[in-house]
Amino acid sequence: MSQFESSVKVIPYGQQQVYAKLSDLNNLETVKNSIPADKVKNMSFDADTLSFNVAPVGSITLKIVEREPYGSIKFETTQSPMPFNMCIQLVDAGEMECKMKLTVSMDINPFMKGMIQKPLQEGLEKMADMLALIQY
Repeated sequence: MSQFESSVKVIPYGQQQVYAKLSDLNNLETVKNSIPADKVKNMSFDADTLSFNVAPVGSITLKIVEREPYGSIKFETTQSPMPFNMCIQLVDAGEMECKMKLTVSMDINPFMKGMIQKPLQEGLEKMADMLALIQY
């Protein structure tokens, strides 16, 4: 199992506030317009699932499979060319601050890992940056 991690992002909002927003995917409506349309298309979501198309990867659907109150939100793919799991981890860093890290885990052979490692790492960083900028 290969793991890819974003750097740790500091969010200027309390851990409970951030968790409340991220654990209900309906809240993505507020950030939908800030996602680059040339990178992500046909985004749809409900409280537990998120679907979108990413060029050149294709269609991906993520479903929340576990919520650990205030600490983590775990996703797994229900549709993807390459199945993976993703976790958003939150750590309290004071009354009005928390830290966040994204982790993607997937079974992948060394050849494919070499091909996707850089774009996946860059995408994970961009996603973490975007989540850190949300008004919670």
